[in-house]
Amino acid sequence: MATISKLSNPNPAASLSSSFKPRSSSSLKCFVGFRATGSFGSKLVSSSSLSLTNNHLLKGSLVVRCSLADGNGSSVKRTTLHDLYEKEGQSPWYDNLCRPVTDLLPLIASGVRGVTSNPAIFQKAISSSNAYNDQFRELVQSGKDIESAYWELVVKDIQDACKLFEPIYDQTDGGDGYVSVEVSPRLADDTEGTIEAAKYLHKVVDCPNVYIKIPATAPCIPSIKEVISKGISVNVTLIFSLARYEAVIDAYLDGLEASGLSDLSRVTSVASFFVSRVDTLIDKMLEKIGTPEALDLRGKAAVAQAALAYQLYQKKFSGPRWEALVKKGAKKQRLLWASTSVKNPAYPDTLYVAPLIGPDTVSTMPDQALQAFVDHGTVSRTIDTNVSEAEGIYSALEKLGIDWGYVGSQLEDEGVEAFKKSFDSLLDTLQEKANSLKLVSL
Repeated sequence: MATISKLSNPNPAASLSSSFKPRSSSSLKCFVGFRATGSFGSKLVSSSSLSLTNNHLLKGSLVVRCSLADGNGSSVKRTTLHDLYEKEGQSPWYDNLCRPVTDLLPLIASGVRGVTSNPAIFQKAISSSNAYNDQFRELVQSGKDIESAYWELVVKDIQDACKLFEPIYDQTDGGDGYVSVEVSPRLADDTEGTIEAAKYLHKVVDCPNVYIKIPATAPCIPSIKEVISKGISVNVTLIFSLARYEAVIDAYLDGLEASGLSDLSRVTSVASFFVSRVDTLIDKMLEKIGTPEALDLRGKAAVAQAALAYQLYQKKFSGPRWEALVKKGAKKQRLLWASTSVKNPAYPDTLYVAPLIGPDTVSTMPDQALQAFVDHGTVSRTIDTNVSEAEGIYSALEKLGIDWGYVGSQLEDEGVEAFKKSFDSLLDTLQEKANSLKLVSL
C-alpha cells in the first residue's frame, strides 16, 4: 500500500473543476428538504430554509438542492444556527462531506460555519456515489495505486470545501470557517508517522482554513505538540475523557511555546470531545448494575462530563501561562462537541446539542442532529448553568463503580478501530472498482 507521502501535489487553484463556479450568494436560490423513508416514500419536502414541518421527516436523510436563479435570488431565512453563533458564540459545523461540495452552499447560507470529515464519512461518500468515478479512473490509469488515489479524491473534496468556507475564515480573521481532514487511522499508534502525515496533508491541501485531524491517542499527544509547533492548525479528535482532554490542551500550549513564532494568531486548534458514545457505553454498564439509582443515571453521563470539560477549558486558558501566549496573538483551542447524534431513540433528539451551548465552542452535527436543532432547538447558554449537578452525576457514577479511565480507553480503542475498518473497507471497495473497470493496481 502507498503511504500518504506518495501523494502528488495537485494544484489547489485548479482543484475546483470547471463545473464548479461559485456565484455570489445573491444569485443562489436554495431548497433544503428531507428525502423521507418508510411510509413517506421518496417524496421531497422543500423549504426555503432548514425548517421542518413534521418531526417524522427526521427519519429521512438531508437532501440539499441549489438552483441558480437569474438575477435576484430569494434570500435564505435566518435559522437557529445564526442565533447560535451570533447570540451565544457557538459555531455550528456540519459533520459530513461528499460530492458535489456545492451541496454545502444552502447549509452555509443557513448558518453552518465549518465542516468535519473522517474516514467513515469518506467511506460512505465514495463507496455510495458515482461522482468520484471519473477522477478515480484517471488516477489509476495514470499509475496511482489505490491508496494514493484515495488520498487524491479526499484532498480534492477538502480543497473544494475550503474554498466555500474561506469567506467565513476571512471575515473572522481565521477564527472560523474550517474544514477538517484526518490523517490515516493506521497511524494512531505512530508518533512520527502522524507528524509526517500531518505535515504532508497540510502542504498538499494548501488552504489556510484546513484543520488536520490527529487522534488523541497516547502516542499522538507528542505528535500534536510537534505539529502545532510547526505552525499547522489541528483538530484533535477522539477525546473521551477529562484526563486525556487535559493532555491535549497541554500539547497545544507546549506546541505554541515551542514554535518560536512571534505571531501565533494563525495557529489555531479545536479539541473534539465526543459525547453520545459515552452514554452508549455507560448506559450498558448502568443497566448491568440494575439498581434504581443506576438506571436513573442513564443518559446523563455524557453531558455531565462535557460540562466538566468546559470548566477545565476555562481553567487552562487563563492565568499567567496563557496570558503570555495571548501577547503573541495565541487563540484558545476551542472545545468542539463531536458525536452529537442521539443513538438511543428514547432520548430527546437534541440531547447532545442543546445542553452544551456556550461561548468559544463548536458543535459539529450530522444530518439528524442538525435537522432536529434547526427545527425545535432552543438557543441559550446552557453549558455552565448547573455545574454542581454535573459534578454530582460524575461522582455518583464513580461511586457506582464506573471507571472513567476505563470508559475513555475503551471508547478510544473502539473509535480508532472503527475508523480503521472504514478506511480498509473503502480501499477494498476502490480496488474492486478498479478491477471492475479492468484496471490494474500498481
